[in-house]
Amino acid sequence: MSSAIRPTPRPRWVPWLLAAIPIFPPLYLAALGALGQLRTLPLTARRVLFFFAATQVIAALFTPQPLLSVGLAAARTLLILAMIAAGVYLRDSRHLRPLLWGQLLIFVTAWLYTLGTQGVAGVQERLGHPYYYVVSLGLVAVVALWFVLYWRGGGWWRWPAGALAVVTLLAAGSRGPVIALLTGTLAALAFQQERRRPWVLLPAAGIVLLAAASASLQLPVKPVERLLNDQTSGREFIWRDAISGWQTSPLGGVGAYQGGPYLTYLYKDGCQLTPTLARNEISCPASLTRWSSVWLIAHNAWLHWLLETGVTGTSGLIAVMGYALWRAARQGDPLTVAVLYGFTAMNVVDVVVALPSPHFAELWWVCVGSSAASAVPARSDHG
Repeated sequence: MSSAIRPTPRPRWVPWLLAAIPIFPPLYLAALGALGQLRTLPLTARRVLFFFAATQVIAALFTPQPLLSVGLAAARTLLILAMIAAGVYLRDSRHLRPLLWGQLLIFVTAWLYTLGTQGVAGVQERLGHPYYYVVSLGLVAVVALWFVLYWRGGGWWRWPAGALAVVTLLAAGSRGPVIALLTGTLAALAFQQERRRPWVLLPAAGIVLLAAASASLQLPVKPVERLLNDQTSGREFIWRDAISGWQTSPLGGVGAYQGGPYLTYLYKDGCQLTPTLARNEISCPASLTRWSSVWLIAHNAWLHWLLETGVTGTSGLIAVMGYALWRAARQGDPLTVAVLYGFTAMNVVDVVVALPSPHFAELWWVCVGSSAASAVPARSDHG
């Protein structure tokens, strides 16, 4: 009896869809069609996902506006489950490769737009993009670097693709993505299938914890402050706002997408588009002004979830995060490990797992699905 694993073929339109997602992010809604894949997961994974989904909806019952919160929590949870299901459907991280082509086009667009509208001075200020925030652009550049680094096979094109990702990361000047790059790459090295070396992650974990302590507790660690000053500047005020907002409704939070008004440090600035558009004097349309608070984040994933879903919903997030990191470490796929561990580290100073986003947060949840799916052998012929 043969146990050889043979990957299930994907329709030809799937790679084209993936390549187009970074350019037109709403295309990731196609993942809703994969929800049935969740039934194929092992029992432990399904239990973790059920606990996560249940805590999100139950938390909404204890918010100031329970009816609205239940609807929003259900919608967000459904979208997250769809992304996980897409990861189960794709299974192997190699099927995510087409994303790289769309990401490279985003980098070219960012350079053309910044140079065309602001010249070299705009690049000196910070490379930007019309609908990717500067930090988001840097994070996508990190993901592109991982694609290039862990692409099995390939050819000469990897050098120019990698160079474009590197110069984009440097020009964006985003230090949070650098934390993701270092931690994710070290994690991929630590948990590689051939030779596991978990101790490699200790320095990265120490740096992340020291950075968080330096910012939140205001410890006098000047080198860390200089390294992360762009990422932590003002964040201590946002974190205090998030904690204060959570304290108004500790069990269920204030509701999904309803935490903006509680983040007074950000909320007072009103509706703002990307910094690149703002430098070009393009203001927020009046039709979006009333919704501007929806996109405000607490710049720490766990504080953000605590603000919106209280201890109930945050317990579900921690459970699914812990399970995904554990499964990824056992699986040993370098790209999956890099994304899950790198993004988790960056969540200390930002929120890169909250949906919707310009495809990077969705990628994190897709990798959650692919890591969970690795526990089940793919279909094979038995002789």
